[in-house]
Amino acid sequence: MRKFEVIEKYKHLNPQIPKRATDSSAGYDLAAVEDVTIQPNEIKMIPTGLKVQIPKTEAMFIFARSSIAIKKGLLLSNGVGVVDSDYYNNESNEGHIMVSLLNIRDHEVTIEKGERVAQGIFLTYQKTDDDETGNVARLGGFGSSGK
Repeated sequence: MRKFEVIEKYKHLNPQIPKRATDSSAGYDLAAVEDVTIQPNEIKMIPTGLKVQIPKTEAMFIFARSSIAIKKGLLLSNGVGVVDSDYYNNESNEGHIMVSLLNIRDHEVTIEKGERVAQGIFLTYQKTDDDETGNVARLGGFGSSGK
């Protein structure tokens, strides 16, 4: 199953369930669930209020929207985000999808609630023939698989 859902903590803010802009769009637009101001050279996590259920053979890759760098001077701080299937409903943050943005302008930039900041694209990935993880389970939320 592949499905976006609202995080319990953010239900009262009515987050937008991502949609593709056109029939030929690959990405699902991800929007901020609340206003966030980013200072010059600052990295901020933009909450979406969402989680996503993904089949075990897939991941959702998060890319900046084409216009966000040009119009706002914002870049994804990690280049591309990766949401693994086992991130969904983790104990740490319920699988909350956050978008990490860096402000490269010399003035503060505000993201407004409902503003689309990134896009999620679902991709199937392959494993090597000798792949072994030792059945290690995810220990937490954002950025926890490398601990």
